Amino acid sequence: MSGLYTIQAGNPRQRQEVIAAMPRLAEIDPDLREKAVTAWVSAWLSSTHSTLEEMPYSLQAPEYRLLDHTNEVADAGVLLADYAHGRWGVALDQDVLLAALVLHDIDKALLYTRAGTDVVPDPSRAGLPHGVLGAMLLKEAGLPDHVVALVRTHTTTSPVRTDGPEAWVLHYADLFACDHAFRLAAGTVPFFQRV
Repeated sequence: MSGLYTIQAGNPRQRQEVIAAMPRLAEIDPDLREKAVTAWVSAWLSSTHSTLEEMPYSLQAPEYRLLDHTNEVADAGVLLADYAHGRWGVALDQDVLLAALVLHDIDKALLYTRAGTDVVPDPSRAGLPHGVLGAMLLKEAGLPDHVVALVRTHTTTSPVRTDGPEAWVLHYADLFACDHAFRLAAGTVPFFQRV
């Protein structure tokens, strides 16, 4: 166990809140879904946030919720995966993909906190790279290695990239939803407009 989080199942109400907040969880294999829910409950209960809804997505988009981003990435990822399969004949592991889509930013629940209306780095986890903390939590929660690798390497700043169609879909779905969040935030430039 890490001092950065504690793996915990939570109570039935908390588990149901996670499932209700992220509808794509219902499409994942039951065993994998239970591990994903435990991971989300662990992140939530180890964070400074009293509800899932108050978790921020980004320092640059303080009003945008992590749940909104997570669900947008999952929905966009499913569309991209369907296209890749139907148009190009690419075979994807649907359970691995859905788990990675729903879990890719789980560490943001731990990395960010609120100071009034501002979103700031959580001082107890400041300096940890995004993706790494989430991968640690997922590994300890029993998620498959491929899901852990996808989460660990999905960021634009990751020095390594996981190969395969699930990684491609996660990357583009994430950037698509990131740009939506950044378009909504005053003074923030979307990735597609950055030089």
